[in-house]
Amino acid sequence: MLNLADSTQLLRLLAEPTRLRLLLLLSEESLTVAEMTAVTQLTQSRISTHLARLREANLVVDRAVANANFYNVDIDRWPRDIRPMWGALADQVDDAQINRDRERAAEIVRRRASRGSWAESVAGRMERQYSPGRTWEAMSRALIELLDLGNVLDVASGDGVLAELLCRRAQRVTCLDRSTAVIDAARGRLADQANVAFQVGDMHELPFPDNRFDQVFLLHALSYSHAPERALTEAARVLVPGGCLTLATIARHEHRATVAAYDHVNLGFDVEDIQRWLEQAGLNVRDCGPRSRETQPPYFRLITASAGKS
Repeated sequence: MLNLADSTQLLRLLAEPTRLRLLLLLSEESLTVAEMTAVTQLTQSRISTHLARLREANLVVDRAVANANFYNVDIDRWPRDIRPMWGALADQVDDAQINRDRERAAEIVRRRASRGSWAESVAGRMERQYSPGRTWEAMSRALIELLDLGNVLDVASGDGVLAELLCRRAQRVTCLDRSTAVIDAARGRLADQANVAFQVGDMHELPFPDNRFDQVFLLHALSYSHAPERALTEAARVLVPGGCLTLATIARHEHRATVAAYDHVNLGFDVEDIQRWLEQAGLNVRDCGPRSRETQPPYFRLITASAGKS
């Protein structure tokens, strides 16, 4: 018989909807993570996280076949005491989503033999899939090599992550942040980069002369701005004629408690406001619009914009 601790742990595992969904799916078909992503339309990272929990509890097993790992539920390997409870649950579940999962999985298994390559198996959803070396970071670092950035200002730079990425393709990168501790961390990160400078300062009163920088980046800086139109005016002021401002920020939302933990001072912005402020700063807006939506709750939306100075 199960003791209280084991029973509680098992019920916690089964009470999470995604884990239960995966168990019901894998009790009928052996599937790879990529195939589970296709069936459930969930992200690969979310599926992998839940699979790890299920494997720790010995509720899911995996086996390597060629270049892929297949996961399945092998009831015969489960502790004998919990099999009757699972059997009763699996027999009684009648849910539209579970039924769709089963239909999609069956179709994937039917098509599996005819697929010639990994790329073909994930065609149309590659951005959700992992393959060795193929990450957003790797792609970003490769694309950076196409740029010639000149003199760069990174506003609200944090501890220098962006500067580390850009400095190889820039004449000079200046990290500006209002926090001395954060700038000190950036100095430590980039101590071996001779073309990176550091400045404690306020984005609303930039401590630089007019027409100083070829590029100004405000990547998520506006979340910490109490006067975003002023911050954009200052960014435009320090750009040289022909220079470019690039920004990314969160679209307007209602998740005050979530962003308070990150010290945000506003609840995001509307595209129309960003465009208007850029134009009022005397910049020519090249692009401004919503670009992506996060895959995890609360599903923040991202706005990006670029604008040039005549």
